[in-house]
Amino acid sequence: MIFGYRAEQLHVLVPKLVFFGEYWSLPGGFIRQTESIDEAARRILEGRTGIKDIYLDQFRVFGAADRNNAALVGRLTELTTAETPETEWIRSNRDWLTHRFISIGYYALVDIGKVIPTRTEVDASLEWYPLEALPEMILDHRQIVSYALEALRRDFDTQLIGFNLLPEKFTMKELRLLYQAVYARPFARNNFQKKMLDLGVLERLEKQYTGASNRAPYLYRFSQPADREEN
Repeated sequence: MIFGYRAEQLHVLVPKLVFFGEYWSLPGGFIRQTESIDEAARRILEGRTGIKDIYLDQFRVFGAADRNNAALVGRLTELTTAETPETEWIRSNRDWLTHRFISIGYYALVDIGKVIPTRTEVDASLEWYPLEALPEMILDHRQIVSYALEALRRDFDTQLIGFNLLPEKFTMKELRLLYQAVYARPFARNNFQKKMLDLGVLERLEKQYTGASNRAPYLYRFSQPADREEN
């Protein structure tokens, strides 16, 4: 699944399926015989977002014995008798679609401003949804979101991966608001700033002048590993 951040909220990129009815899922794809699972995940991610070099982490395998599309396929074929490319594809692949599916869960962190959402042939739309306002999704995809968020929170502070969701330059307030969105709780301004500066991973840049009467805040960026070693 693909996390983004804007307007002080975490967002998730969610396709709506072209099939008759209201069906949403997480972006996914299949592994080719000639590639590893990591290579497949990166290929699928690049195809959906149009960008490379994205932070990507595997967090869980989903493989319950009854994890299949049988109920969904049954509803789709019963709801309509129209012969469309989509319904024809479902009917011709019905046996395969109703088999058990195993999914390897990855989460990705992207700068929303750089993403060009790209639909596949089974997507009616591909949109960003706030984490707190996701549509109902097929199978166990809501559960996958929950596990991905749990993994993100576990890794966020220890691996300092927040820069993947922010522009290259940001204010301390913007960084704090990102942390609040990820952990769904407030952080005291002074304590948060001290904690982040004490980590020695931020490089302070010029001030951000907006023309407003309030004091201009400093801009920061995450320093490169080589820069940290020199400090």
